[in-house]
Amino acid sequence: MSDSKHEEIHGVSSAVEETPQVIAGYGETAKREGAKTKEVRNAELYAAIEETEIRRWSKTSIHLYFCIFTAFLCACANGYDGSLMSSILAMDHYQDVFHVGLTGEKVSVVTSLYTVGSIVITPVSAIISDKLGRRKCMFVGAWVIIIGSIVIATAETLAQFVVGRFLLGVGIQIMVVSAPAYAVEIAPPHWRGRAVGFYNCGWFGGSIPAAAITYGTNAIDNNYQWRIPFICQCFACILVIFFVWFIPESPRWLLTQGREEEAVAFLTKYHGNGDPNARLVRLEIEEMKEGIRIDGIDKRWWDYRPFVTTHSGRWRFAQVIMISVFGQWSGNGLGYFNSTIFNVLGYTSASMQLLLNLINSIVSAIGAGTAVCLTDKMPRRTVLIWGTLACSITMAINAAISIPIANTGTISHTKGQAALAFYYLFNVVFSFTYTPLQGVMPAEALETTTRAKGLALSGFMVSTISFISQFASPIGLGNISTNYFWIFVGWDLIEVVCWYFFCVESQGRTLEELEWVYQQPNPVKASQSLDKVVVQRDGTVTEKIEVGA
Repeated sequence: MSDSKHEEIHGVSSAVEETPQVIAGYGETAKREGAKTKEVRNAELYAAIEETEIRRWSKTSIHLYFCIFTAFLCACANGYDGSLMSSILAMDHYQDVFHVGLTGEKVSVVTSLYTVGSIVITPVSAIISDKLGRRKCMFVGAWVIIIGSIVIATAETLAQFVVGRFLLGVGIQIMVVSAPAYAVEIAPPHWRGRAVGFYNCGWFGGSIPAAAITYGTNAIDNNYQWRIPFICQCFACILVIFFVWFIPESPRWLLTQGREEEAVAFLTKYHGNGDPNARLVRLEIEEMKEGIRIDGIDKRWWDYRPFVTTHSGRWRFAQVIMISVFGQWSGNGLGYFNSTIFNVLGYTSASMQLLLNLINSIVSAIGAGTAVCLTDKMPRRTVLIWGTLACSITMAINAAISIPIANTGTISHTKGQAALAFYYLFNVVFSFTYTPLQGVMPAEALETTTRAKGLALSGFMVSTISFISQFASPIGLGNISTNYFWIFVGWDLIEVVCWYFFCVESQGRTLEELEWVYQQPNPVKASQSLDKVVVQRDGTVTEKIEVGA
C-alpha cells in the first residue's frame, strides 16, 4: 500500500508511527543485494505477514480452528435443510400424511415458509448480533432451530409442519448473521478467505448428512421415515450451544464495545504467537482503531443510511447485493426440487432419487472444498466472472439434452445419463465459484460497524430470492418442465457482465485497508492495483518500489 493510501486511512496518529513501515525507494536494495522483487496488493500487510509467523499447528492455532469450526456448524444447520426437503418430498409416508405432491402451490408453500421466517426476523437478527455479540447470537439461533425441528418432527397436520418451517427460517437467519461475521473477524488476514470459505462449505457439512440420513430412513415403513431426519436436524445446533462457551468473542466486536484490552489480548494470542509487539498484531490494532467508531452505526439499530448515503457505502452494498442475489439465482435453487428433475430424466423410484440426491451433494462438496483450498490464492473477480460463465454453459447443455426427453415423454437412458452428468457438473462449477465466496464477499465488503446489519440485509436478500425461487420453481417445472432452465442460462450471462464491470477485488488486503479502495472514484480499478516490494532472501521485506521505478 503506498504512503498516500496509508495516510488516507490512518491519518498521522502516534500509534501508526510506532509500527515499522516499508521504506519507499526505487529498487536499489534489490540491485545491491540480489534480492527479488514481488508484486503484492498491500506492501505493509505483506511485510507484516512475512515477519509474523503463525504456527499452523500450535495449540492456539488449533483452538482458532475450533472457533471457526463452531461457525461452520451454523452453516451445517442451514445446509441440512437445503438437501432435506428435496429428499423428504420423495418419501411415500410424508406424502401420505400431508399430500403436497412434487409440483404446484402446496410444495411452494411448504418449502418457501422457511425463507419467510428468515425475511421476517432480519432486522432483529442484526440487533442481536451487535448488542449481544457474535457468540451469543449463534447460541440464540441454535435454540430457535431446535424448537422448530421439534415442532416439525411431531407434526400431524400441514399447519403445524409449516409453523415449524417458519421457526427454522427464523433460527437460521439469526445464526447466519453472526457466524460468517465471527469467522471473518477472528481469522488472520492471510487466512481469511479459507476461514470464511470453510464456514460456507458447512452447507455441505449439513446437506450430505441430510441426504445420507434420508436415504437410510427411506427403508422405514412408517412415519419415522420422515420424522427421524427432522429430529437429526437438531444435532449441529446442540453442538453450537455447547461449543460457544469455549470460544472467545470477536476482537473487532470487542473494540466496538470499548473493550480494547480484550481485543488486543485476542490478537496477541492468535495472530502474534503471544507477542504483543508482533508486526501483524500492531498493524491490525492500528487499522481496527481507525476503522471502528465507538459511537458508530452499530449503536443505532435503526440506522441503515450509511449503505446508501456515501460513495464508499454504495459500492460496498453493491458487492453485498450482487453476491447475495447471484448466489441464489444462478440455477442452484433447483436443488430443492431434485426429485422433480430426476423424475423427468427417468429416475422415478424414491430410493434412486434419494441416492442421486446424495451423490449430487457429494460432488458439489468436492467442488466447494477445492475452491476453499485455493480461495486465498485466487482473485475473487476472476473466479466469479469465469465461473458464472461456466455455470451458464453447463446449464445450457443440460437444458438442451433434457428438453427433448421432457417434451416427448420418451425416456432415453443415454440422454438421461448425459443430462444428469451435466446437471452434476453445473452444481460442481457453481459450488466452486460461489459457495466459499458467498460467505467471504459480504463479510469482506462490509465495515466492522456495519457488518452485522449488512449481513442481515444480505440474509434478507438471500431469503427473498430463495422465496421467489422456491415458490416459482415448482410451478415453472410443472408448467414448462426443463424449459425453465433457459431462464437461468440467460440470467447467468447477465451476471457475468455485472461481475466484470462492478466486482471489487478484495483478495490480499486487510478489512480496514479496503476502505481506501472503496473511497476511490473507481473502486474496481483501484482494487486491482499492485505494490512492488523488495523481498530479501530470508523473506524480509525491505523496500517498496515507487511507481515508475
